[in-house]
Amino acid sequence: MKSAVETLSPTRAKLTVEVPFEELKPSLDKAYKTIAQQINVPGFRRGKVPPAVIDRQVGRGAVLDQAINEVVPQKYVEALQANDLQPLAQPEIEVTKFEDNDALEFTAEVDVKPEITLPSYDGVTAEVDDVELSDEDVEEQVQNLRERFATLIDVERPAADGDFVVMDLKATQDGEPVEGAEVSGMSYRVGRGGMLDGLDEALVGMAAGDEKVFTSQLVGGDLVGEGVDVAVAVSQVQEQELPELDDEFAEMASEFDTVAELTEDVRERLGRGRRLEQAAAARDAVLEALLEKVSVPLPETIVTDELNARRSSFEQQLSYAGLTMEKYLEDEGQTQDEFEADLERRVRDAVTAQFLLDEIARVEEFGIDQQELSEHMVRRAQQSGQDPQEFANHMFEHNHVPELVQEILRGKALARIVEAAVVKDASGNVLDLKNLRPDGTIGEPEDEAEEGVEADADAADGSSEQEKAEA
Repeated sequence: MKSAVETLSPTRAKLTVEVPFEELKPSLDKAYKTIAQQINVPGFRRGKVPPAVIDRQVGRGAVLDQAINEVVPQKYVEALQANDLQPLAQPEIEVTKFEDNDALEFTAEVDVKPEITLPSYDGVTAEVDDVELSDEDVEEQVQNLRERFATLIDVERPAADGDFVVMDLKATQDGEPVEGAEVSGMSYRVGRGGMLDGLDEALVGMAAGDEKVFTSQLVGGDLVGEGVDVAVAVSQVQEQELPELDDEFAEMASEFDTVAELTEDVRERLGRGRRLEQAAAARDAVLEALLEKVSVPLPETIVTDELNARRSSFEQQLSYAGLTMEKYLEDEGQTQDEFEADLERRVRDAVTAQFLLDEIARVEEFGIDQQELSEHMVRRAQQSGQDPQEFANHMFEHNHVPELVQEILRGKALARIVEAAVVKDASGNVLDLKNLRPDGTIGEPEDEAEEGVEADADAADGSSEQEKAEA
Protein backbone atom coordinates (compact mmCIF):
# COMPACT_ATOMS: atom_id res chain seq x y z
CA MET A 1 0.00 0.00 0.00
CA LYS A 2 1.16 3.50 -0.85
CA SER A 3 -0.16 6.70 0.69
CA ALA A 4 0.49 10.40 0.38
CA VAL A 5 -0.84 13.29 2.40
CA GLU A 6 -1.77 16.77 1.20
CA THR A 7 -2.22 19.51 3.77
CA LEU A 8 -5.36 21.42 2.82
CA SER A 9 -5.20 23.64 5.90
CA PRO A 10 -3.53 23.51 9.33
CA THR A 11 -6.50 21.41 10.49
CA ARG A 12 -7.51 19.44 7.40
CA ALA A 13 -5.63 16.85 5.37
CA LYS A 14 -6.28 14.82 2.24
CA LEU A 15 -4.95 11.28 2.04
CA THR A 16 -4.45 9.56 -1.30
CA VAL A 17 -4.14 5.81 -0.87
CA GLU A 18 -3.22 3.21 -3.49
CA VAL A 19 -3.86 -0.45 -2.68
CA PRO A 20 -2.42 -3.17 -4.99
CA PHE A 21 -4.97 -5.73 -6.13
CA GLU A 22 -3.04 -8.47 -4.33
CA GLU A 23 -3.88 -6.82 -0.99
CA LEU A 24 -7.58 -7.01 -1.84
CA LYS A 25 -7.56 -10.76 -2.35
CA PRO A 26 -8.14 -11.77 1.33
CA SER A 27 -11.19 -9.51 1.46
CA LEU A 28 -12.31 -10.76 -1.96
CA ASP A 29 -12.11 -14.39 -0.77
CA LYS A 30 -14.06 -13.45 2.36
CA ALA A 31 -16.72 -11.76 0.23
CA TYR A 32 -17.16 -14.89 -1.87
CA LYS A 33 -17.58 -17.01 1.27
CA THR A 34 -20.11 -14.59 2.74
CA ILE A 35 -22.20 -14.46 -0.43
CA ALA A 36 -22.00 -18.26 -0.79
CA GLN A 37 -23.70 -18.54 2.60
CA GLN A 38 -26.46 -16.17 1.53
CA ILE A 39 -27.62 -17.60 -1.81
CA ASN A 40 -29.27 -20.84 -2.92
CA VAL A 41 -28.02 -22.36 -6.19
CA PRO A 42 -29.46 -25.70 -7.37
CA GLY A 43 -26.83 -28.42 -7.30
CA PHE A 44 -24.68 -26.75 -4.65
CA ARG A 45 -24.84 -26.87 -0.88
CA ARG A 46 -25.21 -23.55 0.93
CA GLY A 47 -21.75 -22.09 1.44
CA LYS A 48 -20.17 -24.31 -1.23
CA VAL A 49 -21.05 -22.27 -4.28
CA PRO A 50 -17.89 -21.73 -6.42
CA PRO A 51 -16.75 -18.16 -7.16
CA ALA A 52 -17.34 -18.62 -10.89
CA VAL A 53 -20.97 -19.52 -10.25
CA ILE A 54 -21.37 -16.56 -7.89
CA ASP A 55 -19.98 -14.30 -10.63
CA ARG A 56 -22.66 -15.58 -13.01
CA GLN A 57 -25.52 -15.58 -10.50
CA VAL A 58 -24.78 -12.44 -8.47
CA GLY A 59 -22.19 -10.60 -10.50
CA ARG A 60 -18.51 -9.97 -9.99
CA GLY A 61 -19.26 -6.30 -9.26
CA ALA A 62 -21.24 -7.09 -6.10
CA VAL A 63 -18.34 -9.19 -4.79
CA LEU A 64 -15.82 -6.44 -5.54
CA ASP A 65 -18.01 -3.83 -3.83
CA GLN A 66 -18.22 -5.94 -0.68
CA ALA A 67 -14.46 -6.46 -0.67
CA ILE A 68 -13.81 -2.72 -1.15
CA ASN A 69 -16.18 -1.83 1.70
CA GLU A 70 -14.06 -3.96 4.00
CA VAL A 71 -10.64 -2.90 2.70
CA VAL A 72 -11.07 0.87 2.55
CA PRO A 73 -11.59 1.46 6.33
CA GLN A 74 -8.62 -0.78 7.12
CA LYS A 75 -6.30 0.94 4.68
CA TYR A 76 -7.52 4.36 5.79
CA VAL A 77 -6.45 3.61 9.38
CA GLU A 78 -3.09 2.28 8.15
CA ALA A 79 -2.55 5.46 6.12
CA LEU A 80 -3.33 7.63 9.17
CA GLN A 81 -0.75 5.76 11.21
CA ALA A 82 1.84 5.83 8.42
CA ASN A 83 1.52 9.61 8.08
CA ASP A 84 1.20 10.26 11.85
CA LEU A 85 -2.20 11.96 11.54
CA GLN A 86 -4.71 12.22 14.38
CA PRO A 87 -8.25 12.47 13.00
CA LEU A 88 -10.87 14.59 14.76
CA ALA A 89 -13.96 13.51 12.83
CA GLN A 90 -15.25 10.99 10.31
CA PRO A 91 -13.51 11.24 6.92
CA GLU A 92 -15.01 12.02 3.53
CA ILE A 93 -13.90 9.05 1.43
CA GLU A 94 -14.11 8.77 -2.34
CA VAL A 95 -12.96 5.84 -4.49
CA THR A 96 -11.20 7.56 -7.39
CA LYS A 97 -9.91 4.57 -9.32
CA PHE A 98 -10.66 0.87 -9.42
CA GLU A 99 -10.85 -1.79 -12.07
CA ASP A 100 -10.97 -5.56 -11.70
CA ASN A 101 -7.49 -7.06 -11.26
CA ASP A 102 -6.02 -3.58 -10.96
CA ALA A 103 -5.04 -1.33 -8.04
CA LEU A 104 -7.61 0.43 -5.88
CA GLU A 105 -7.17 4.14 -5.28
CA PHE A 106 -9.19 6.30 -2.92
CA THR A 107 -8.94 9.67 -1.20
CA ALA A 108 -9.96 10.63 2.33
CA GLU A 109 -10.40 14.21 3.52
CA VAL A 110 -10.52 14.59 7.29
CA ASP A 111 -10.12 17.16 10.05
CA VAL A 112 -6.89 16.48 11.93
CA LYS A 113 -5.38 17.66 15.17
CA PRO A 114 -3.25 20.74 14.49
CA GLU A 115 0.45 20.88 15.18
CA ILE A 116 1.15 22.94 18.30
CA THR A 117 4.42 24.56 19.29
CA LEU A 118 4.25 24.57 23.06
CA PRO A 119 5.40 27.68 24.87
CA SER A 120 7.32 27.31 28.11
CA TYR A 121 4.88 26.70 30.93
CA ASP A 122 7.36 26.75 33.78
CA GLY A 123 6.94 29.95 35.76
CA VAL A 124 3.77 31.20 34.12
CA THR A 125 2.49 34.08 36.26
CA ALA A 126 -1.08 34.89 37.17
CA GLU A 127 -2.98 36.83 39.80
CA VAL A 128 -6.24 36.11 41.62
CA ASP A 129 -8.34 37.91 44.21
CA ASP A 130 -7.61 37.61 47.92
CA VAL A 131 -9.56 35.12 49.99
CA GLU A 132 -12.13 37.25 51.75
CA LEU A 133 -14.01 35.96 54.78
CA SER A 134 -15.97 38.39 56.94
CA ASP A 135 -17.74 37.99 60.26
CA GLU A 136 -20.98 38.54 58.34
CA ASP A 137 -20.24 35.49 56.18
CA VAL A 138 -19.77 33.34 59.27
CA GLU A 139 -22.90 34.74 60.91
CA GLU A 140 -24.91 33.97 57.77
CA GLN A 141 -23.83 30.34 57.85
CA VAL A 142 -24.62 30.02 61.55
CA GLN A 143 -28.01 31.61 60.88
CA ASN A 144 -28.68 29.08 58.13
CA LEU A 145 -27.88 26.31 60.61
CA ARG A 146 -30.35 27.78 63.12
CA GLU A 147 -33.02 27.90 60.42
CA ARG A 148 -32.56 24.19 59.79
CA PHE A 149 -33.66 23.58 63.38
CA ALA A 150 -36.37 26.24 63.43
CA THR A 151 -40.05 25.56 64.16
CA LEU A 152 -43.08 27.13 62.47
CA ILE A 153 -45.70 28.79 64.67
CA ASP A 154 -49.18 29.76 63.41
CA VAL A 155 -49.84 33.51 63.74
CA GLU A 156 -53.06 35.47 63.42
CA ARG A 157 -51.79 38.38 61.38
CA PRO A 158 -51.14 39.21 57.72
CA ALA A 159 -48.12 37.57 56.09
CA ALA A 160 -44.89 39.54 55.91
CA ASP A 161 -41.62 38.97 54.09
CA GLY A 162 -39.89 35.90 55.53
CA ASP A 163 -43.09 34.28 56.84
CA PHE A 164 -44.32 30.90 55.66
CA VAL A 165 -47.79 30.44 54.23
CA VAL A 166 -49.85 27.36 53.36
CA MET A 167 -51.68 28.19 50.14
CA ASP A 168 -53.67 26.95 47.16
CA LEU A 169 -52.91 28.17 43.64
CA LYS A 170 -55.05 27.91 40.52
CA ALA A 171 -54.27 29.43 37.11
CA THR A 172 -56.87 30.26 34.48
CA GLN A 173 -56.65 31.69 30.98
CA ASP A 174 -59.69 33.41 29.49
CA GLY A 175 -61.73 32.01 32.36
CA GLU A 176 -60.71 28.40 31.65
CA PRO A 177 -58.56 26.39 34.11
CA VAL A 178 -55.03 25.69 32.88
CA GLU A 179 -54.30 21.97 33.02
CA GLY A 180 -51.50 21.10 35.42
CA ALA A 181 -51.38 24.65 36.86
CA GLU A 182 -53.05 23.96 40.20
CA VAL A 183 -51.59 23.12 43.62
CA SER A 184 -53.18 22.64 47.05
CA GLY A 185 -51.76 22.85 50.58
CA MET A 186 -48.37 24.07 49.45
CA SER A 187 -45.97 25.57 52.00
CA TYR A 188 -44.07 28.57 50.68
CA ARG A 189 -41.75 31.18 52.19
CA VAL A 190 -42.78 34.71 51.28
CA GLY A 191 -40.01 36.54 49.48
CA ARG A 192 -38.17 33.41 48.40
CA GLY A 193 -38.93 34.03 44.72
CA GLY A 194 -38.31 31.67 41.83
CA MET A 195 -41.88 30.44 41.50
CA LEU A 196 -44.31 32.87 39.83
CA ASP A 197 -43.76 36.52 39.07
CA GLY A 198 -46.03 38.57 41.30
CA LEU A 199 -46.64 35.83 43.87
CA ASP A 200 -44.55 37.35 46.66
CA GLU A 201 -46.11 40.77 46.18
CA ALA A 202 -49.59 39.23 46.30
CA LEU A 203 -48.90 37.26 49.50
CA VAL A 204 -47.59 40.18 51.54
CA GLY A 205 -50.52 41.42 53.62
CA MET A 206 -52.70 38.34 53.14
CA ALA A 207 -54.03 36.61 56.27
CA ALA A 208 -55.42 33.11 56.77
CA GLY A 209 -58.69 32.84 54.84
CA ASP A 210 -57.81 35.60 52.36
CA GLU A 211 -57.98 35.12 48.58
CA LYS A 212 -56.52 37.20 45.80
CA VAL A 213 -56.09 37.09 42.01
CA PHE A 214 -53.00 38.41 40.23
CA THR A 215 -51.64 38.16 36.69
CA SER A 216 -48.46 36.30 35.87
CA GLN A 217 -46.78 34.11 33.27
CA LEU A 218 -46.47 30.33 33.47
CA VAL A 219 -42.95 28.94 33.80
CA GLY A 220 -43.69 25.44 32.56
CA GLY A 221 -45.98 23.31 30.43
CA ASP A 222 -47.38 23.99 26.96
CA LEU A 223 -48.32 27.59 27.86
CA VAL A 224 -44.89 28.57 29.20
CA GLY A 225 -44.41 32.33 28.96
CA GLU A 226 -48.09 33.06 28.34
CA GLY A 227 -50.12 35.37 30.56
CA VAL A 228 -52.59 33.82 33.02
CA ASP A 229 -54.73 34.83 35.99
CA VAL A 230 -53.63 33.17 39.22
CA ALA A 231 -55.96 32.79 42.20
CA VAL A 232 -54.13 32.36 45.51
CA ALA A 233 -55.89 31.35 48.74
CA VAL A 234 -54.02 31.39 52.07
CA SER A 235 -55.07 28.90 54.76
CA GLN A 236 -52.23 29.46 57.27
CA VAL A 237 -49.65 32.10 58.08
CA GLN A 238 -46.65 30.82 60.03
CA GLU A 239 -43.74 32.54 61.68
CA GLN A 240 -40.33 30.95 61.92
CA GLU A 241 -39.09 30.55 65.49
CA LEU A 242 -35.33 30.08 65.70
CA PRO A 243 -33.58 28.20 68.51
CA GLU A 244 -31.44 30.27 70.87
CA LEU A 245 -27.82 30.49 69.82
CA ASP A 246 -26.27 28.99 72.95
CA ASP A 247 -24.13 26.05 74.00
CA GLU A 248 -27.19 23.81 74.17
CA PHE A 249 -27.89 24.53 70.51
CA ALA A 250 -24.26 23.82 69.63
CA GLU A 251 -24.48 20.39 71.27
CA MET A 252 -27.76 19.62 69.49
CA ALA A 253 -26.73 20.83 66.02
CA SER A 254 -23.09 19.67 65.94
CA GLU A 255 -20.41 17.68 67.65
CA PHE A 256 -19.20 20.75 69.53
CA ASP A 257 -19.91 21.67 73.15
CA THR A 258 -19.93 25.45 72.83
CA VAL A 259 -21.11 28.13 70.42
CA ALA A 260 -17.55 29.42 70.20
CA GLU A 261 -16.29 26.04 68.99
CA LEU A 262 -19.16 25.74 66.52
CA THR A 263 -18.55 29.24 65.16
CA GLU A 264 -14.83 28.61 64.80
CA ASP A 265 -15.52 25.39 62.89
CA VAL A 266 -17.89 27.26 60.54
CA ARG A 267 -15.18 29.87 59.97
CA GLU A 268 -12.59 27.17 59.26
CA ARG A 269 -14.83 25.32 56.80
CA LEU A 270 -15.78 28.54 55.03
CA GLY A 271 -12.09 29.43 54.79
CA ARG A 272 -11.25 26.09 53.22
CA GLY A 273 -14.09 26.50 50.75
CA ARG A 274 -12.93 30.01 49.80
CA ARG A 275 -9.40 28.67 49.38
CA LEU A 276 -10.68 26.03 46.95
CA GLU A 277 -12.60 28.71 45.06
CA GLN A 278 -9.42 30.75 44.86
CA ALA A 279 -7.52 27.70 43.59
CA ALA A 280 -10.15 27.17 40.88
CA ALA A 281 -9.75 30.81 39.86
CA ALA A 282 -5.97 30.31 39.84
CA ARG A 283 -6.31 27.30 37.58
CA ASP A 284 -8.40 29.30 35.12
CA ALA A 285 -6.02 32.27 35.29
CA VAL A 286 -2.93 30.12 34.65
CA LEU A 287 -4.57 28.36 31.71
CA GLU A 288 -5.73 31.69 30.29
CA ALA A 289 -2.20 33.11 30.64
CA LEU A 290 -0.75 30.13 28.80
CA LEU A 291 -3.37 30.34 26.05
CA GLU A 292 -2.29 33.92 25.40
CA LYS A 293 1.19 32.60 24.54
CA VAL A 294 0.09 30.16 21.86
CA SER A 295 -1.89 30.31 18.62
CA VAL A 296 -3.81 27.13 17.82
CA PRO A 297 -5.68 26.78 14.50
CA LEU A 298 -9.12 25.31 15.12
CA PRO A 299 -11.14 23.04 12.82
CA GLU A 300 -14.32 24.96 12.08
CA THR A 301 -16.40 21.78 12.00
CA ILE A 302 -15.32 21.00 15.58
CA VAL A 303 -16.14 24.54 16.69
CA THR A 304 -19.52 24.44 14.95
CA ASP A 305 -20.44 21.08 16.46
CA GLU A 306 -19.47 22.26 19.94
CA LEU A 307 -21.38 25.52 19.48
CA ASN A 308 -24.52 23.63 18.48
CA ALA A 309 -24.16 21.20 21.39
CA ARG A 310 -23.69 23.95 23.97
CA ARG A 311 -26.51 26.05 22.57
CA SER A 312 -28.86 23.09 22.64
CA SER A 313 -27.84 22.20 26.20
CA PHE A 314 -28.33 25.78 27.36
CA GLU A 315 -31.77 26.05 25.78
CA GLN A 316 -32.71 22.77 27.46
CA GLN A 317 -31.61 24.14 30.84
CA LEU A 318 -33.70 27.26 30.25
CA SER A 319 -36.68 25.07 29.44
CA TYR A 320 -36.25 23.11 32.67
CA ALA A 321 -36.12 26.43 34.54
CA GLY A 322 -39.30 27.59 32.81
CA LEU A 323 -37.55 30.35 30.87
CA THR A 324 -37.46 31.23 27.20
CA MET A 325 -34.35 32.51 25.45
CA GLU A 326 -36.08 35.85 24.93
CA LYS A 327 -36.81 36.15 28.66
CA TYR A 328 -33.25 35.18 29.57
CA LEU A 329 -31.75 37.75 27.20
CA GLU A 330 -34.10 40.41 28.55
CA ASP A 331 -33.11 39.65 32.16
CA GLU A 332 -29.41 39.69 31.26
CA GLY A 333 -29.68 42.88 29.20
CA GLN A 334 -28.09 41.06 26.29
CA THR A 335 -28.92 40.86 22.58
CA GLN A 336 -29.01 37.60 20.62
CA ASP A 337 -25.87 38.65 18.71
CA GLU A 338 -24.03 39.43 21.95
CA PHE A 339 -25.05 36.06 23.39
CA GLU A 340 -23.84 34.23 20.28
CA ALA A 341 -20.54 36.12 20.23
CA ASP A 342 -19.89 35.35 23.90
CA LEU A 343 -20.80 31.69 23.39
CA GLU A 344 -18.47 31.37 20.40
CA ARG A 345 -15.63 32.99 22.31
CA ARG A 346 -16.03 30.55 25.19
CA VAL A 347 -16.26 27.58 22.84
CA ARG A 348 -13.10 28.58 20.96
CA ASP A 349 -11.22 29.05 24.24
CA ALA A 350 -12.41 25.65 25.47
CA VAL A 351 -11.42 23.81 22.27
CA THR A 352 -8.05 25.56 22.21
CA ALA A 353 -7.46 24.57 25.84
CA GLN A 354 -8.26 20.94 25.05
CA PHE A 355 -5.72 20.83 22.21
CA LEU A 356 -3.12 22.54 24.38
CA LEU A 357 -3.61 20.17 27.34
CA ASP A 358 -3.59 17.14 25.04
CA GLU A 359 -0.23 18.23 23.66
CA ILE A 360 1.20 18.82 27.15
CA ALA A 361 0.01 15.36 28.24
CA ARG A 362 1.72 13.85 25.17
CA VAL A 363 5.00 15.71 25.70
CA GLU A 364 5.06 14.90 29.41
CA GLU A 365 4.24 11.26 28.56
CA PHE A 366 1.54 11.05 31.20
CA GLY A 367 -0.19 7.72 31.68
CA ILE A 368 -2.99 6.39 33.84
CA ASP A 369 -3.61 3.17 35.67
CA GLN A 370 -6.77 1.21 36.35
CA GLN A 371 -7.20 2.69 39.83
CA GLU A 372 -7.15 6.24 38.47
CA LEU A 373 -9.74 5.32 35.84
CA SER A 374 -11.96 3.64 38.44
CA GLU A 375 -11.74 6.62 40.81
CA HIS A 376 -12.54 9.02 37.99
CA MET A 377 -15.58 6.97 37.00
CA VAL A 378 -16.83 7.01 40.60
CA ARG A 379 -16.46 10.80 40.77
CA ARG A 380 -18.23 11.29 37.45
CA ALA A 381 -21.05 9.00 38.58
CA GLN A 382 -21.44 10.91 41.85
CA GLN A 383 -21.52 14.24 40.01
CA SER A 384 -24.33 13.01 37.76
CA GLY A 385 -26.20 11.26 40.59
CA GLN A 386 -25.82 7.80 39.03
CA ASP A 387 -24.91 4.43 40.45
CA PRO A 388 -21.12 3.98 39.89
CA GLN A 389 -21.47 0.45 38.52
CA GLU A 390 -24.26 1.43 36.12
CA PHE A 391 -22.22 4.45 35.00
CA ALA A 392 -19.15 2.27 34.38
CA ASN A 393 -21.19 -0.29 32.44
CA HIS A 394 -22.63 2.47 30.24
CA MET A 395 -19.16 3.90 29.57
CA PHE A 396 -17.79 0.53 28.49
CA GLU A 397 -20.82 -0.49 26.44
CA HIS A 398 -20.87 2.78 24.47
CA ASN A 399 -17.07 3.03 24.12
CA HIS A 400 -16.79 6.24 26.13
CA VAL A 401 -13.77 5.05 28.11
CA PRO A 402 -11.26 6.78 25.77
CA GLU A 403 -13.05 10.07 26.52
CA LEU A 404 -12.66 9.47 30.26
CA VAL A 405 -8.98 8.64 29.78
CA GLN A 406 -8.55 11.91 27.89
CA GLU A 407 -10.24 13.81 30.73
CA ILE A 408 -7.79 12.33 33.24
CA LEU A 409 -4.78 13.14 31.07
CA ARG A 410 -5.98 16.71 30.59
CA GLY A 411 -6.42 16.99 34.35
CA LYS A 412 -2.83 15.89 34.86
CA ALA A 413 -1.61 18.34 32.23
CA LEU A 414 -3.52 21.16 33.91
CA ALA A 415 -2.12 20.18 37.30
CA ARG A 416 1.37 20.22 35.81
CA ILE A 417 1.16 23.78 34.51
CA VAL A 418 -0.62 25.08 37.61
CA GLU A 419 1.95 23.58 39.96
CA ALA A 420 4.75 25.06 37.83
CA ALA A 421 3.14 28.51 37.77
CA VAL A 422 3.66 31.44 40.11
CA VAL A 423 0.25 32.62 41.27
CA LYS A 424 -0.16 35.54 43.63
CA ASP A 425 -3.21 37.00 45.30
CA ALA A 426 -4.05 40.68 45.10
CA SER A 427 -2.01 41.30 48.25
CA GLY A 428 1.11 39.82 46.65
CA ASN A 429 1.16 36.52 48.53
CA VAL A 430 2.32 33.48 46.52
CA LEU A 431 -0.26 30.70 46.66
CA ASP A 432 0.80 27.17 47.59
CA LEU A 433 -1.23 25.28 44.98
CA LYS A 434 1.04 22.26 44.74
CA ASN A 435 0.27 21.12 48.28
CA LEU A 436 -3.40 22.11 48.33
CA ARG A 437 -5.57 19.16 49.31
CA PRO A 438 -9.09 18.46 48.01
CA ASP A 439 -10.57 19.52 51.38
CA GLY A 440 -8.97 22.97 51.15
CA THR A 441 -6.18 22.35 53.65
CA ILE A 442 -2.48 22.72 52.83
CA GLY A 443 -0.39 19.55 53.15
CA GLU A 444 3.33 19.26 53.77
CA PRO A 445 5.67 19.34 50.75
CA GLU A 446 6.70 15.81 49.87
CA ASP A 447 10.42 16.54 50.11
CA GLU A 448 9.97 17.98 53.64
CA ALA A 449 7.67 15.31 55.02
CA GLU A 450 8.63 13.94 58.43
CA GLU A 451 10.25 10.56 58.72
CA GLY A 452 7.83 7.73 59.25
CA VAL A 453 5.24 9.06 56.81
CA GLU A 454 4.28 6.26 54.48
CA ALA A 455 5.03 6.60 50.78
CA ASP A 456 1.37 6.34 49.92
CA ALA A 457 0.26 9.27 52.10
CA ASP A 458 -1.25 11.01 49.10
CA ALA A 459 -3.47 8.02 48.51
CA ALA A 460 -4.50 8.02 52.15
CA ASP A 461 -5.64 11.64 52.14
CA GLY A 462 -7.09 11.34 48.65
CA SER A 463 -4.85 13.99 47.06
CA SER A 464 -4.35 12.38 43.66
CA GLU A 465 -3.08 14.47 40.77
CA GLN A 466 -6.53 14.58 39.19
CA GLU A 467 -8.14 15.74 42.44
CA LYS A 468 -5.56 18.50 42.75
CA ALA A 469 -6.44 19.58 39.24
CA GLU A 470 -10.12 19.61 40.08
CA ALA A 471 -9.42 21.57 43.25
